[in-house]
Amino acid sequence: MTSINEQPIPAARPVIGEDEIEAAVRVLRSGRVVQGPEVAAFEEGFSRLVDDRHCVAVNSGTSALHLLLLALGIGPGDEVIVPSFSFAASANAVRLVGADVVFADIEPGSFGLDPAAVEAAITPRTAAIMPVHLYGHPAAMDKLMPIADKHKLAVVEDACQAHAAALNGTPVGAFGAGGTFSFYPTKNMHSLEGGMVTTADAELARTLRLLRNQGMEQRYANEIVGANMRMTDVSAAVGRVQLGKVEAWTELRRANAAYLDAHITAPAVTTPPVAEGARHVYHQYTVRISGDRDAAMAKLTEAGIGNAVYYPTPIHRLKPYWEPDQKAGRTWDLPETERAAAEVVSLPVHPSLTEGDLQRIAAAVNSLGENL
Repeated sequence: MTSINEQPIPAARPVIGEDEIEAAVRVLRSGRVVQGPEVAAFEEGFSRLVDDRHCVAVNSGTSALHLLLLALGIGPGDEVIVPSFSFAASANAVRLVGADVVFADIEPGSFGLDPAAVEAAITPRTAAIMPVHLYGHPAAMDKLMPIADKHKLAVVEDACQAHAAALNGTPVGAFGAGGTFSFYPTKNMHSLEGGMVTTADAELARTLRLLRNQGMEQRYANEIVGANMRMTDVSAAVGRVQLGKVEAWTELRRANAAYLDAHITAPAVTTPPVAEGARHVYHQYTVRISGDRDAAMAKLTEAGIGNAVYYPTPIHRLKPYWEPDQKAGRTWDLPETERAAAEVVSLPVHPSLTEGDLQRIAAAVNSLGENL
């Protein structure tokens, strides 16, 4: 039970400080508030996180995925291989362009796509693979990229939870045809709301810029059919401030995770492994609970430790996917996905944690004991 002098520790704590507020006010006073110099500067700054790839800012991470698939020409008749253990936006973007979602199972350690499962899911209609760098851990890109190259498939990286994560020195968002990032307030860095697409292909970047702005580069000179998915300069100004802080915040997250790794000893709890060569940036610190997860979460909540399950229902079991698959007689064999959804719990790891907070988190987890 939480002591009368102890405040609950939230699972996540978005940072909106005076620097962010001043940046937003400065832009509002300028009168230049949409798709202006702040957006261009944010794109240029973010490119340094992705090996200087072209960056195209949009209004959300979901829009980033949607526009990248559109720009790659993926649509009706195509299939995209996606993990079911992810936020629904990963699969929704595929459906929004009219393509079919093919779910593949995950690795138990990284929670990313299992390369063997991906290879087995490829058909003549497969157009792309969408690895999700879940919780801030890079997917097995060293194995997925050769599969994509062999079958001539596009790789669309969902890096929405993985700003500054890397595998063998290559940052996520710099492996495939394009990468996508989210700047929602709970992410490792944010812009109030927003997203980014990254690509090494200059022509693809230009197509993305057209798509986000009604198909126009010059006003009223529409070249293609597009949409309004622009980022505001207010969001970009906040994002630029956060961009200057994300590396320090990342190191704090990593240090907090290392503390929890070293101090969580409860037999029923498995701390998150890190693959060789991976730089995990801990958007979430996600453990596995063997036993009664609901009881464990209730005990943690009673102790004032914020906790949550991401994600309790795999995408293939959500109504928009489950019902059509049932009608079509289509089933998915995803044992690691089902196991992860039944076992995972995310604990606080954000950079606002104090040493006392970390001690409380570890003690509360260890108090769960062996029998849940």
